[in-house]
Amino acid sequence: MIINEKKGDILDTFSKRHVAFAVNSEGINNSGFAGNISRMYWPGLLNIQEAELGTVYTKEYNNFVFHALVCHSLMNGWTDTEKVITNCFNAIPTNDIICSIAIGTGLVGLLSGANWQKIKEGMEKSKKEIIIYTK
Repeated sequence: MIINEKKGDILDTFSKRHVAFAVNSEGINNSGFAGNISRMYWPGLLNIQEAELGTVYTKEYNNFVFHALVCHSLMNGWTDTEKVITNCFNAIPTNDIICSIAIGTGLVGLLSGANWQKIKEGMEKSKKEIIIYTK
């Protein structure tokens, strides 16, 4: 469930934070927010193996616990968006509050046909407490 929406940099923090973001099922994460995370904190994410929609990868780095949510395909776009997003968030291995970027609203999301309303509905249906960060 969405508990708050904030403007600001999701990575600007002094306390431990769970950060969720989208990656694609082909495992090629060289652009968008996932590309930034790959270059700055998680090099193995850049070319991770192919995965089914709904898969969640987790990596801890200093004050962050990153959660890469496999929720779209570069080839097939976004399918069953609301359900996939809900399942991804529910699969994140924590009961702490999860901070998420506004998935699908960046250039990669727009070009791949993301539907922000369906993504947001999927977040709302999740059992996890989510704070959405926008710029």
